Amino acid sequence: MKPLLQNLAEMTAHRDHLRLEVSVLSTLLKLGHIVQVRALEFFSHDQEAMLRPRSWSDNGKIVSSETDATSDAQRIPLARLPELAAGIAQHKESIESPENGCHTMWLPVWLTDRVYTCLEITKTHAFTRHQRDVIMGIFLVYQNYQRLLDYSERDALTGLLNRKTFEEQFSRQTAGDVGIATQEHDPPRQWLAVIDIDHFKAVNDNFGHLFGDEVLILVANRLRAMFRSQDKVFRFGGEEFVILLRSVTKTQARDALERLRADIEAYTFPQIGKITISIGFTATDASSSVEIMGRADQALYYAKEHGRNQVWLHDDLVQSGALKVKVSRDDVELF
Repeated sequence: MKPLLQNLAEMTAHRDHLRLEVSVLSTLLKLGHIVQVRALEFFSHDQEAMLRPRSWSDNGKIVSSETDATSDAQRIPLARLPELAAGIAQHKESIESPENGCHTMWLPVWLTDRVYTCLEITKTHAFTRHQRDVIMGIFLVYQNYQRLLDYSERDALTGLLNRKTFEEQFSRQTAGDVGIATQEHDPPRQWLAVIDIDHFKAVNDNFGHLFGDEVLILVANRLRAMFRSQDKVFRFGGEEFVILLRSVTKTQARDALERLRADIEAYTFPQIGKITISIGFTATDASSSVEIMGRADQALYYAKEHGRNQVWLHDDLVQSGALKVKVSRDDVELF
């Protein structure tokens, strides 16, 4: 019992989702008679539900992958695990399956009405009632702590990631940018987009802050629905949102942001009617997050000062001569 309590204490000492995930897998692996443990990440690709191992046991140790989910060679369609797919469709707390001489238990982790990860435990023999109780106890501690981390990392109004989580997510996403060389004309890259609701002050002034909050929630819902699980969406405060787009070409990034702009323009907001958004975006590179944000902000302000309801890429504006002031690391000048 003492080692188990020590593992639980260590598990709840982490303030990072991935480290917490590694810690709970290590705790489960030490229960004995466990063949393998994995944390499976769920995502969609080409409108198909997919999963891939994000962390797993290997010779008694837990290893993790930071590979982009859509390009991970270990990814498989959820349909290949019909028992798991059926259990998720039924919103089951745990799912078991005997297969190929082993017994597997899946424990889905829900975020609102969606599964975003799942713990998988494989044994050579069937799970006893006592083993299930112990595993479920560990899992509930893990799940509750995950929710606490989510609560601290998410905007209270919209449920999107909040501003204080941006730096860590930015560092993770841009870690693979350094030193990459390619001959492709339009290679997949990482992108940062800044989005601002046009004339939002007028919404609050004319309709009140309750309707203004409803606009923010509905815009956040559209952002969440229109981008992939591997893309990160933040509310930076007020009417400003930030998106980190992962591993897409310039054309794909522009098309995705144009679809968002057109979707918001076409949507009829209750009581408010029609609104529009302006978007500025730029590729991320070895520069600091402040400099990257500055570039995207320059493109955003250009869009707002030249008619609004537009999407502009910073590089295009610089190449055309529309923007001539660059952003330094310590002093940001915006037009």
